[in-house]
Amino acid sequence: MATLPSIRISGLGKPSEAVAVIFAEKENKLSDQAVDMVGGDAAFIERAAKISEFEGKKSSFLDVIAPEDSAVDRVIVVGLGDAAELEESDWRNLGGELVGKLKSLKIEKAELRFDAPDASAETLAAFAQGGFLRGYVFDAYKTTKKEEENNADWALSLTIQCGFEAEAAAAWKEAEAVAGGVLLARELVDLPPNALGPVEFAQKAVDLGALGVETEVLDVEQMEKLGMHALLGVGQGSRRPSRLAIMKWNGGKDGDTPIAFVGKGVVFDTGGISLKPGAGMEDMKGDMGGAAAVIGLMHALAARKAPVNVIGVLGLVENMPDGNAQRPGDIVTSMSGQTIEILNTDAEGRLVLADAIWYTQDRFKPSFIIDLATLTGACLVALGTHRAGLFSNDDELAERIHKAGEFTDEKVWRLPLGKEYDKMIDTPNADMRNTGGSRFAGATTAAQFLQRFTNETTWAHLDVAGTAMGSNKNAISQGWASGFGVRLLDKLVKDHYENS
Repeated sequence: MATLPSIRISGLGKPSEAVAVIFAEKENKLSDQAVDMVGGDAAFIERAAKISEFEGKKSSFLDVIAPEDSAVDRVIVVGLGDAAELEESDWRNLGGELVGKLKSLKIEKAELRFDAPDASAETLAAFAQGGFLRGYVFDAYKTTKKEEENNADWALSLTIQCGFEAEAAAAWKEAEAVAGGVLLARELVDLPPNALGPVEFAQKAVDLGALGVETEVLDVEQMEKLGMHALLGVGQGSRRPSRLAIMKWNGGKDGDTPIAFVGKGVVFDTGGISLKPGAGMEDMKGDMGGAAAVIGLMHALAARKAPVNVIGVLGLVENMPDGNAQRPGDIVTSMSGQTIEILNTDAEGRLVLADAIWYTQDRFKPSFIIDLATLTGACLVALGTHRAGLFSNDDELAERIHKAGEFTDEKVWRLPLGKEYDKMIDTPNADMRNTGGSRFAGATTAAQFLQRFTNETTWAHLDVAGTAMGSNKNAISQGWASGFGVRLLDKLVKDHYENS
């Protein structure tokens, strides 16, 4: 991972850095505080704006060399457009865009006067979080780094001045904790599969003990005793042993019913005996994007000391085509006692989740379970890379997830469940089969499969096949892994499930 930006909050004062960053609204309207920051005379900025036809439009930038008698050497003007119309996601994106601009200019130290109309601790924290997230670059394995490619040695120190320092510092501390969870999820998805097997991933969960998360790890023998043959069947073709990692964050009151999150952690998916095409198979190192989001969420909740009891469960396996691998036609018995006919060994994630979900509801009796998985190509076909698929047996939970996604810009779209779809996974040979038997409704039949292991617990399933990896580049994410789901679920928990 690259060195991340250092972001510090301070009170108002004279600039201590040679590069000042100020805001301009539409029609290049500068604030009095911004003018004061650059020495009390903004004529040179106004002249530069006129020559450059800079009008203060949102996400536009003006780079100005200051006159010799100015308090600073250089001024970066950030266009806000109509600041009154900016939402929190806009501020987050602006922060990312600013860091991107400073990086392109190779500016390593800068000072920003955060004095936009209706500025608040929350908008400042969102702005800072966007900049922090934008700074992530996965280059840990590059031994020769071209300067023009990624400014490998670039490291930004940004000080943000405001008139509400204490409130802003507290808000940024919380936003930084959540960002840390996002970056953990991104790094895990980006890591090469030879470096991140089930054992190594489980250790990442154990490492959260530094934040107060309690983690236990079940090995193959322990899972065999529990009857987790659906999960273990997926990993039996790999020389790397499967694991189940159980994380507990006890930030709520003693005795409070926990909420639970379960992640599919297929650290590499060849498809098994139902082998995937070779082209693009390298991307299957990201087939643990659901588990990455869950561990990232646990990091975020623990780092910000969220007052809530949470369980995070990771089903960690590798799906390989060994001589001992599971075969099409096999019938396995899940922990629930239900039997599953394997039609396609590449429909493996639902087998991992079947046992993980059953274990979670059986042991912890949570008020709800949300599982996340890069589960189906069908969801990617349906929704592309802009939204995750949402399935749920509870309208209230589904609506809360949807609203949290709209707010954080990690959007979801609810897709249907129903008896007619459930029948598609029936088989005369076992209690169910692991595919719907055709190309039709593939995302829904996978969700119907998972629902059979919820034991009527309130539940939602997020299919993040199109959003966790190979994601669209945007203002706050320029890499292959997005960390999708961490901010969405943190927002959900904060708004609805924390103790007041």
